[in-house]
Amino acid sequence: MTRAVTLPGFVNAHSHAFQRALRGRAAGRDFWAWREGMLAEAKRHSPDTVRELYARTYAEMRAAGYTAVGEFHYLGLDTALAAADAAAEAEIAFVCLHVAYARGGPEGMRQDSVSAYVAEVERLREREIAVGIAPHSVRACPREWLEELGRYASAEGLVLHVHADEQPREVEECLAEHGLRPIELLADCGCLGSRTTVVHATHANGVELDLLRDSGSTICACPTTEADLGDGFLPALRVRHRGIPLCIGSDSNIRIDPFEELRELEGIARRQGGKRGVFPTDELLQIGGANGAQALGLEVWDEISVDTGHRSLQGVAPEHLHAALLAGCSADVVIPPG
Repeated sequence: MTRAVTLPGFVNAHSHAFQRALRGRAAGRDFWAWREGMLAEAKRHSPDTVRELYARTYAEMRAAGYTAVGEFHYLGLDTALAAADAAAEAEIAFVCLHVAYARGGPEGMRQDSVSAYVAEVERLREREIAVGIAPHSVRACPREWLEELGRYASAEGLVLHVHADEQPREVEECLAEHGLRPIELLADCGCLGSRTTVVHATHANGVELDLLRDSGSTICACPTTEADLGDGFLPALRVRHRGIPLCIGSDSNIRIDPFEELRELEGIARRQGGKRGVFPTDELLQIGGANGAQALGLEVWDEISVDTGHRSLQGVAPEHLHAALLAGCSADVVIPPG
């Protein structure tokens, strides 16, 4: 017999849904080789293929317990509209983190100017699609773009999401171009603040973490993707010591399982510190839910039900249920909606 308990839904604050098609590819090669295959995959998509693939991927997310998703979208405006339609079909709350791309990547991903990018954002807003400002990275956006995007996001009260400090080469290239590390550059350009989420921060140093703390910015950790791509480990202990808010994302969607993301985050912290229970259970649930909602600017998102009679929870006392969910369960404990 199914015995259900209700929890706040999980929030997937960073997704590239099209990358679900890449799982398992390019094994044994580095991030940069994987990136070439990823960009080739991106180029092949149309609104029709996005509508089909994203609906299927978002349905997987919904079944796994994610009830909201921030889609970090760089496949163009028409496909952004298709992604929003796919999310509506899957009944998952959707925020389009529409990507600004000035240089690098295929031509179809890039905008000619910040004003052209803002025009795309405004078209999405006219369609009543929730949006966020998303300079792809310090590699893809020069200083002047970052400055203008930071001002626009602040003036419009929009969230701002950006990849930073994911790979050592990214840090080296930023130092060579700007004399600053990525998060230092974001701070210098006015892109940090309480509505900002920095994705990954895997190689952030102490100075950069202090900047995130002092600005009230959030970090989105994507542990299963960071493991798959060989990105490294979030400096979890130093992040928590500073009180920097954390949320989670499925990123490349190699796995779609919020329990696994949170368990890996705690596992990283345990291995770094040599002790257990670094993030208390209630804190992990907040990272998986409310923190992600705040990062996306969402005030409401659906709850989920989990099956307390599931084999993974047999023999677990009620007072240990939440801890057991995060320590030993997968997304199959979630009761499908409807």
